[in-house]
Amino acid sequence: MTDPTPLQQPAGEKLVCRNVWKLFGPRARETLNRLGAVATPDRLNEAGLVPAVRDVSLAVREGEIFVIMGLSGSGKSTLVRLMSRLVEPTAGEILFNGRDLLSASEAEMIDIRRHKMGMVFQHFALLPHLTVLDNVAFPLDVQGLGRAVREDRARKMIALVGLAGREGAFPRQLSGGQQQRVGIARSLAVEPELWFLDEPFSALDPLIRREMQDEFIRLQSVLKKTIVFITHDFDEAIRLADRIAIMKDGAIVQEGTPEDIVLSPATDYVREFTRAVPRAKVVKVATAMRAPEGAAPATVVGARSTVAEAAPLFMDGTEVIGVTGPDGETIGHLHRADVVALMLGG
Repeated sequence: MTDPTPLQQPAGEKLVCRNVWKLFGPRARETLNRLGAVATPDRLNEAGLVPAVRDVSLAVREGEIFVIMGLSGSGKSTLVRLMSRLVEPTAGEILFNGRDLLSASEAEMIDIRRHKMGMVFQHFALLPHLTVLDNVAFPLDVQGLGRAVREDRARKMIALVGLAGREGAFPRQLSGGQQQRVGIARSLAVEPELWFLDEPFSALDPLIRREMQDEFIRLQSVLKKTIVFITHDFDEAIRLADRIAIMKDGAIVQEGTPEDIVLSPATDYVREFTRAVPRAKVVKVATAMRAPEGAAPATVVGARSTVAEAAPLFMDGTEVIGVTGPDGETIGHLHRADVVALMLGG
């Protein structure tokens, strides 16, 4: 089976969308071409079209968690389906590993989804008549792998998500959080290069949801997948994301790191999203630290930690703690006074 046509894509970018549109309704492509630069939501509505996704351009980098968020109807779930061509775009380009997915045949797209993409959705969609082991091994069965190979890989994925010992259970015997873990293990069994998660935790109770977020962070620290994560929950977005794109009425209104978006909202819409978010939960220690001065402090914290996570280290009266980079070297000092100022809104 041949790959789709290669196109130019910057190194380090796993998935790229360029000027992607999705309009529902008759003669959508012709109408979009006719309107051109004046294809506003009002003009499209007047033409009898529903603009689900409007002129979206973004790049998802290798190994990052890219969160797409917005309220219900903002277009985020449609966009993630466009990325995998479960829904066909009206216009634009979608590049995966530098390959143009829109030039791929239906058979090629099925092969790409089976072997290179994993998907987890809000509804677990487990097969009720299959055990946990068989549910997780199911996509490998579809790939045509032998029973021994698929069951061995399925057992590893089940252990990875913390369900070792439940291989023989049926979905009805599991809690909601356990069922979602099975769904995650099933999507990981194909060892995807690109992992799509569309509101995977939104059907769970708050405590279980937090537990699943913790589990997701742990899994990513081990697997280092390239992930597109959809949510309408801003707290979830800032907790999980390396970068966030916020959508409204089918368009991206701001893209950046959680810090960028909370500290510098681009529109009133984004400002309303971020209004109640404590800055200390978002600002990384690397942003708040000063250049190192004097002796190295005994207490240290990683540069990627948030100020809120570092704050308890000052409770014993410590005035300065060290900040370490990825290799464990000291790259700065975090001062108690700066932490207090930030937590008080400074």
